[in-house]
Amino acid sequence: MQPKIWQITIVLIIGIVSVSAAAIFIRLAMDAANNYTIGFSLFLAAFRLVVSALILLPTWRKIKHLKVSNQTYYFAIAAGICLGFHFATWISSLAFISVAASTTLVTTNPVWVALLARWWFKEKLSYKTAIAITVALLGSVIIAVAESNTVNAHHNSVLGAILALIGAIMASLYIVCGRQAQKQGLSLASYIAIAYSSAALILLPLPVLFGANYQGYPKQVYLYGLLMAIFSQIIGHTSFNWALRWLSPTIVTLCILIEPVGSSSLAWIFLKESPSVGVVLGGVILLLGVGMALTTKKTV
Repeated sequence: MQPKIWQITIVLIIGIVSVSAAAIFIRLAMDAANNYTIGFSLFLAAFRLVVSALILLPTWRKIKHLKVSNQTYYFAIAAGICLGFHFATWISSLAFISVAASTTLVTTNPVWVALLARWWFKEKLSYKTAIAITVALLGSVIIAVAESNTVNAHHNSVLGAILALIGAIMASLYIVCGRQAQKQGLSLASYIAIAYSSAALILLPLPVLFGANYQGYPKQVYLYGLLMAIFSQIIGHTSFNWALRWLSPTIVTLCILIEPVGSSSLAWIFLKESPSVGVVLGGVILLLGVGMALTTKKTV
C-alpha cells in the first residue's frame, strides 16, 4: 500500500534530523580524542558502519532464501561500496572545514542524482523540479559562502572541500544503485543489510592503512560512534532508503539538502558554532526549494 505524502514527509523529517546529528557526533568524537587526522576520520566511518552491520545481522537469515537475480545483489553491493567511500571522504572533510560548509558541499547530490537518473533511468526532470533544485542549491551556495571564513587557521579548506564533493558523488551513486536494488525485488531490510555490510567491509582496513587503531580512544569516542550507528545510520539512512520506494531519487536528495540546516543548528547548540546571517538566509531559501520539490508529483 502506497503511503500518503504526509506520511512520507514525517519519515523524511525523522531521517533528516538523524543524519544531521552525524556531523555533531563526529566533531565531538574528534574533540574528545583531540585527533583530527584522516586515519581517525576513517576509524569513525568504519566504526559507524561495522556497528550498523552487526545490528542487522539477524536479517541475513532471510536473505539466503530470497529469489532475486544476481544483478540485484550486485546493485546492493555496489551501493554499499559507494556508501563506504562516501563516509570515508565526507567524514575526513570534517577534519578540515566547518560542519556547515562540509554538509553543504556533501549534499550537492541532487545535481549528480538528477543527471544520473536522466541518463540511467531516462527519468525526465520536470520544469518545477528543475526550479526547485536551482532554488535549493542557491541556498546551499549561500550557506557555503557564509561559512567560508569560519574555518580554523590550521585547517586545509581546499582539501576539505574536495573530499566533501567526492563524498557527494559517492552518495549519489549509492542512492541510485540502492533504488535499483529495491526496485528489482530486495526488501528494505535485506537491502540495507547487504549495503551496510558491504560498506563496513570496504572501510574496515582503511584506518589501519592510514595509521589509526580501533582501540585506545576515550570512552566518549565509542559512545559517539554508537550514536552515529543507531541514529544517523540505522534510523537516518534507512529512512531515506525507504522513501526511495515512493519518491524519485532526485526528490529524496533534495530533501537531504536540509541536512546542512539541521547540522548548523545543532552545531550552534552543541559546538557553539553560531550561524551567520548568511547561513540563516541560505537555510530559508534552501527550505523553500525543498518545499517546492515536495509538492511535485511522486515519480518512481
